[in-house]
Amino acid sequence: MSTPVTLAIVGAGKRGEAYAAYAKHHPDQLRVVAVAEPRDLQRERMAAEHAIPPERCFDGYESLAAAGKLADAVAICTQDQMHCHPVELLAPQGYAILLEKPLSPNNEEAERIVACVREHRNLFAVCHVLLYTELTSKLREILRAGTIGEIVSVQHLEPVAWWHQAHSFVRGNWRNEAESSFMLLAKSCHDIDWLRHIVNSRCRTVASFGSLRHFRASEKPEGASDRCWDCKVEETCPYSAKRIYYTNFERDSIANYINDVITEGRNTREAVEDAVRNGPYGRCVYACDNDVVDNQTVMLDFEGPVSVTFTMTAFTPTLHRATRIFGTRGYIDTDFVHINVFDFLTEKETVHDTRVGGATAASGHGGGDYHIMRAFVHAVATGDTSAIHSGADATIDSHRIIFAAEQSRRERRMIEL
Repeated sequence: MSTPVTLAIVGAGKRGEAYAAYAKHHPDQLRVVAVAEPRDLQRERMAAEHAIPPERCFDGYESLAAAGKLADAVAICTQDQMHCHPVELLAPQGYAILLEKPLSPNNEEAERIVACVREHRNLFAVCHVLLYTELTSKLREILRAGTIGEIVSVQHLEPVAWWHQAHSFVRGNWRNEAESSFMLLAKSCHDIDWLRHIVNSRCRTVASFGSLRHFRASEKPEGASDRCWDCKVEETCPYSAKRIYYTNFERDSIANYINDVITEGRNTREAVEDAVRNGPYGRCVYACDNDVVDNQTVMLDFEGPVSVTFTMTAFTPTLHRATRIFGTRGYIDTDFVHINVFDFLTEKETVHDTRVGGATAASGHGGGDYHIMRAFVHAVATGDTSAIHSGADATIDSHRIIFAAEQSRRERRMIEL
């Protein structure tokens, strides 16, 4: 590129940081030139990291929009329910838009977002980063080559992990539908969109079941208190905030990541103790205001026909996603690192390790965070959108499936699309 693409960041939390990081590794391709973030610490950290001058640091997307167009592109990384308004303010200014998933927890707003970017002809991509991984690229290549014949059915597991459910969906920002969105959209829109992308046909019928099975007051152990720090049964509870955050402090990369979240970037042992003693992440998982489900199964009927089952569950170790694809001439089993292909004719198995030649600048979501930024920056610089797999049409299609699945779960009936 003769000059780097310029980018404004709206929302300087973890997702905003992840996408902005591309500029640090490829300053010849991308430069972060503005930030809009109401929290002082996060805004100042982003400004310092990317040498953003004070006059281009804003306390919100409204003030960014009022300043006029300041960059080629904008990455909107606000909370789920805060996506529609910034799109409607910034799209008319001609920004290329990278929008954190989901479009919106409200189906009418999701449709409005898509209508807005179509009207203003914005280059537009949603951060369904699983579509951009080395694994997905290789898997689609295998399937399109007819290696296992026609796809007949698919099984897909999203293992949330017991600690992640407690952190994000019981104590954290995505615990309550009124404040964020329902679980399938907040956590699993990646997966439903990925399945649509892999099957590559139209979904006709949706059915779903799920519940908040465990993280509720009726499951609270006898003698447990409402906070973990001084709880008498804390040592016997796998969801103890004291152990997850404080005892495991600096133990591994996961502990470092989540402790940075609960301390808003301070991440010292003293700050972690204060957060667990006094903050929302120190609450008993059986005494929170969470209402999102902790398990859900979705059944999808695609044209082909292809039948797909998807299971999201909190009750797993920290695992990779897992998928089995059943074809007329073979079978695929993948743990999102390796792809194992069994050929019915030769009765031989071929193993593809997708870590070879993987992302070099970021490892988030199996390299998806890195590769979506590479595709987006290239599209903005050249106008070639062929590497964008999560544009407006594809994304609204998968969102309609997700909204139908949640309707099915609530109404306990199949939904025809």
